[in-house]
Amino acid sequence: MTLLADLLSTVFERRYRRESREGTMDDKPLPELCDALVGSAGETSGLALAEEILSRFARLDDADKLAFFTYLTSAMNIDPETVRTTLDEYEKHPSKATYRSFASAVEPARQELIRRLNRVPGATGALVRMRADLLRLGKGAPELEALDLDFRHLFVSWFNRGFLVLRPISWESPAHILEKIIAYEAVHAIDSWEDLRRRLEPADRRCFAFFHPSMPDEPLIFVEVALTAGIPGSIQALLAEDRTAMPAGQADTAVFYSISNCQAGLASISFGNSLIKQVASDLSVELSGLKTFVTLSPIPGLTKWLGEQGHAWSADDPERMQSLAAHYLLHAKGRGGLPFDPVARFHLGNGAIIHAVHANADTSENGIAQSGGAMVNYLYDLPKVAQNHERFVNTNEVIAASKVKALADTATLSQTEER
Repeated sequence: MTLLADLLSTVFERRYRRESREGTMDDKPLPELCDALVGSAGETSGLALAEEILSRFARLDDADKLAFFTYLTSAMNIDPETVRTTLDEYEKHPSKATYRSFASAVEPARQELIRRLNRVPGATGALVRMRADLLRLGKGAPELEALDLDFRHLFVSWFNRGFLVLRPISWESPAHILEKIIAYEAVHAIDSWEDLRRRLEPADRRCFAFFHPSMPDEPLIFVEVALTAGIPGSIQALLAEDRTAMPAGQADTAVFYSISNCQAGLASISFGNSLIKQVASDLSVELSGLKTFVTLSPIPGLTKWLGEQGHAWSADDPERMQSLAAHYLLHAKGRGGLPFDPVARFHLGNGAIIHAVHANADTSENGIAQSGGAMVNYLYDLPKVAQNHERFVNTNEVIAASKVKALADTATLSQTEER
């Protein structure tokens, strides 16, 4: 009887929500619906409002989406005077009541709006897409960037590691998931289904992705792994069509050669740290022969930095590119004294170290353009990851193997007017 009651309740609730939308909402502006949702006390009427808001937002053009976001930044912002008044009251008379008043005043109504929108089944994905629109349309606008902090504040909680599900992706995975792996691959493009097969089907290849229960058909981030004997120094060799696969049990190294974030609306919500460590842990249990966990990573900021500094470079001089890449990774710094290179910031922040630098490692058009063909191995020494992470976070120290430091010392940074 409980199951039947739940089913009937769901049917009548959906019918009520549909009738509510059809009967009373069509002629109301979107801001009015948002105000009504924040002030709604009824759960069913609130769900109907939330469904209508999300449905209507998805149909807006960019100009109307921007107007909607602008409305949230003004009409649903905090009231500074109320914040000051409630803070004064709390300082004078600290209590549960005065703290509640202050906490309510410093939280803008738009945060509650986002929470209530998320009560609709399937709304989490819609809100992720909404934030993607906000990031795209609001770049450079301070008030819209402030609004994004509200989305980010909520998403950090909703997408924390405790809610994420790690799933292996194989050639046997559903086609709609495989299609998204092809579409979302951001490091080394997957050119065809046959290319995807070569990355997933052989015994010495793995792929893992994080999913969220509210978005079960949408990978959030995925990593591609090659099981090898030794540490590779060429992505073309690693992905060669005519390579010979090896039994997984013979591998001593797991190579993370591609990590792709899938959702633009989850930018700055970090999953990569947890993903790499979880995959490394799982693989070490599955394959006891694995002793080394490394990346084969691009150096996307290298040629840009060399050009900005006026340093000459040529992909036809591999020894020089190798030493320039080592110097860049160790010494090129950006905002806050952090490494200029975004991939370096990511892996060093995760507790990896710079293990080796390779020339002629990515001879693709993109590889030559972004790094003169150079690539780098970041080593994840699992017992030392936490210690390395702390050193990097606290001191910005770039930890590297002695051979990489020696390479960096040999770099000659000649000046040139044009390459």
